[in-house]
Amino acid sequence: MGMNENGSKPGGNGKGETGLKVLVTGAAGFIGSHLCERLLDRGHHVWGLDNFDPFYSPRIKRANIRAAAEDPRMHFVEGDLRDQVLLGGLLADVRFDTVVHLAARPGVRPSIEDPGLCFDVNVMGTLSLLEAMRRYQVPALVYGSSSSVYGKSRQVPFEESEAADRPVSQYAASKRAAELLCHTYHDLYGMSVYCLRFFTVFGPRQRPDLAIHKFARLMSDGQPLPLYGDGTSARDYTYVDDTVEGIERAMLRLERDRKKGPVYEIINLGRSEPTTLDELVSTLSDAMGMQPRIERMPDQPGDVPLTCASTRKSKELLDFAPDLDLSTGLRRFVEWYRETREEEASAAASGTGSAAG
Repeated sequence: MGMNENGSKPGGNGKGETGLKVLVTGAAGFIGSHLCERLLDRGHHVWGLDNFDPFYSPRIKRANIRAAAEDPRMHFVEGDLRDQVLLGGLLADVRFDTVVHLAARPGVRPSIEDPGLCFDVNVMGTLSLLEAMRRYQVPALVYGSSSSVYGKSRQVPFEESEAADRPVSQYAASKRAAELLCHTYHDLYGMSVYCLRFFTVFGPRQRPDLAIHKFARLMSDGQPLPLYGDGTSARDYTYVDDTVEGIERAMLRLERDRKKGPVYEIINLGRSEPTTLDELVSTLSDAMGMQPRIERMPDQPGDVPLTCASTRKSKELLDFAPDLDLSTGLRRFVEWYRETREEEASAAASGTGSAAG
């Protein structure tokens, strides 16, 4: 197979070295920045949209996207998903093959504190995107949903056929509402959509408010770890490279399938191997070579006791099977975390940057 001018292989998508034209929303975020790099490496042309929302430091997000931005096939647009003028101009100028929609207002607890903003970004933002796609006839969408839509499901593992109609946080409700909007546009306008339900993605560039990143920072600073509940709550942790591979596989499968007619599917992207909170802390402390101090806290509103993905559908449709275990993934995260801390400390000491964030 031939190589592109930057030395990467073209995408295996039937379009030769030209690749697909892909719009990624939330491109400077944790998953979005990894996806942009993966798609560029595969020979696709990527337009990234991000508004650098201050939910966490925009400086971190700009660092996330820096490597991808150096590729001549990466086109970055700073702006808000809800801006119809900006979206209309972008979709009018470029005939996109696919949109990967990852932009969202994240977090269970923040959604409880500010539900209006959560729904405005996650539901109205998705509606804004779908309307622009309809007007400019963009044929396919991969939507980044969440395992939180299953609520306190007692069916284990979680199957995509569940109604998922008992959300326990505004964030979960907003992600489920956006899935339903996607189905509406599929049914009314023949749009092809894959909704991917992500299961606790972790790895380098993970948001600083998420448990693994937060625990690593607290341990490094000699601070106690606040553990909510009795430590038996469990999550189906999935390494970011595996999740990105699942997104890419979904995007390419959707490109093939939509040519036979409009399709709509909901697909879990997880390992189906839940890890308890206590087990996570133990494995992370081993990776860091530190003994944590634990501070037990009451259960938090909106939290669920368990997430566990059924992988049947992702294997069947995407031939997707995550292969990086939690322990290996945590060691890779810790390596990245320590390198980043050293770079920030060095920049702060030299006066060339800030370690804040």
